[in-house]
Amino acid sequence: MAPTKKGILERLNAGEVVIGDGGFVFALEKRGYVKAGPWTPEAAAEYPEAVRQLHREFLRAGANVMQTFTFYASDDKLENRGNKLTFTGTQINEAACDLAREVANEGDALVAGGVSQTPSYLSCKSEAEVKGIFKKQLQVFVKKNVDFLIAEYFEHVEEAVWAVEVLKETGKPVAASLCIGPEGDMHGVSPGECAVRLVKAGAQIVGVNCHFDPMTCVEAVKMMKEGVEKAGLKAHYMVQPLAFHTPDCNCQGFIDLPEFPFGLEPRILTRWDMHKYAREAYNAGIHFIGGCCGYEPYHIRAVAEELAVERGVLPAASEKHGSWGAGLEMHTKPWVRARARRDYWENLKPASGRPQCPSMSAPDSWGVTKGHADLMQQTEATSKDQLKKLFDRKTH
Repeated sequence: MAPTKKGILERLNAGEVVIGDGGFVFALEKRGYVKAGPWTPEAAAEYPEAVRQLHREFLRAGANVMQTFTFYASDDKLENRGNKLTFTGTQINEAACDLAREVANEGDALVAGGVSQTPSYLSCKSEAEVKGIFKKQLQVFVKKNVDFLIAEYFEHVEEAVWAVEVLKETGKPVAASLCIGPEGDMHGVSPGECAVRLVKAGAQIVGVNCHFDPMTCVEAVKMMKEGVEKAGLKAHYMVQPLAFHTPDCNCQGFIDLPEFPFGLEPRILTRWDMHKYAREAYNAGIHFIGGCCGYEPYHIRAVAEELAVERGVLPAASEKHGSWGAGLEMHTKPWVRARARRDYWENLKPASGRPQCPSMSAPDSWGVTKGHADLMQQTEATSKDQLKKLFDRKTH
């Protein structure tokens, strides 16, 4: 019999560093298995080999949490705006759980079942209706016996609290992660207050994911930590940011940038940026450190390498990666061999090679959120008339 793995809270209570995985929807969209727009995870059932391989690459890179590929796998999202699938939500969620467990069992990794924000909440459905959607998805996670649960990618703390209240009914450990920055959620609730509400709802791990770059996300989690401690509460902290630089974002994050989603590549962080992020997060008291959209396995490897001393282990993928460019000592060109040193890569300011492009963008800033008519969702495909109104607004 295989030895029992330590649970997520046991690891965090012991002061261990837990490394999360990266961003599946963006990574699989680039590989041709996810459709940009709906961003739904039917690939778990439709192309399981692609999802399995990405899990394996993140495991090899050092991740010890395999998050089920169930982002936007609620029934209302799977059926939103004309999205037609040949798989049911239950089939997708079950397939995702099976894949995550299969790969987690290949190493010392845990499986986290994840739920995310819903079109129903944006369309002002009731608390009971929104919770009903979470409960249906949760049935699969209980059946498949995931190790812990994550409520992630919530723009509004109110909906995240509803999700936590549902997840807590299982008795499993619960993490809650909002896609907010230092300005707070989309209704203006501060990061500190958001965290307090989540902890009071029952979340043992709180933090942020997506929408903003690593340093911005770390700053938001610091504010969460301050709020929780000021309230006399206790929690563990997590951060899983974008792998894109977003200094020009407003409170809506990167989806407001004109480059979203198909022109973001010039903003990608280097592996050396990831070393700085991992150290900053750890020094802030954040011990669950991973990534979201834009993160590839080499980014997670860099996080694991930066914290190798604290974790007591290097990831398997470091076998093919010399520390701070040391492998370049074997290069045929002498000027490249001269780059085989830490100070070179730590101090490099990489050029974009795009002389006609600006370094910053102006966010769209439409300023709409839950309760606004523009965010009411529908099962029917977006009509030409609806698109024309959006195009006309965009050009004026």
